[in-house]
Amino acid sequence: VFDTSFYTQMEPKNYIYAVPYEWYEKYQVRRYGFHGTSHRFVSNKVAELMGKPLEELKVITCHAGNGSSITAIKDGHAIDTSMGFTPLDGIMMGTRSGAIDPAIVPYIMDKEGMTPAEAESYLNKKCGFLGISGISSDSRDLEKAMNEGNERAKLAYDMKATMAILNEDGIINLRNARHPLIDKKKVVPTNIS
Repeated sequence: VFDTSFYTQMEPKNYIYAVPYEWYEKYQVRRYGFHGTSHRFVSNKVAELMGKPLEELKVITCHAGNGSSITAIKDGHAIDTSMGFTPLDGIMMGTRSGAIDPAIVPYIMDKEGMTPAEAESYLNKKCGFLGISGISSDSRDLEKAMNEGNERAKLAYDMKATMAILNEDGIINLRNARHPLIDKKKVVPTNIS
């Protein structure tokens, strides 16, 4: 099973980026989603444990590890996901930045003299928990360093907490769960390790 096949029934409003539509038509630039096999398995297991058909449930699944993602599932189908065109998008991971302001990339490329390939490699291999902590991409190493008083390890550990809201249209990832517009009853805290 191809890892993105779980996301083939997402609606265009959840997979089209706010860029020229021609990029989608010519180059297939869109949100694809990843970790589909994991999200499919977990959602089916949730339905089994609840004793209900998956088609009757709204579920948020979390693939937590060095690569991490969140998927909203409604009526048995993925309707939204935190990952995008590549696995780099979404929530912060072990060595991946997750979603960042796109203008950071050319800015740092200019400052550091990076090529596009070098910048992409950096965002995939030297960011996330590793980039913030300067220690490791492994949560166990971060916990140990944090308990020894390392502030950057604590910052990386604190940043890994992500909030997600499932609404009728999909997922909204949030940095600040104290925002006054958030309905606390619909917030699902997820601790990514």
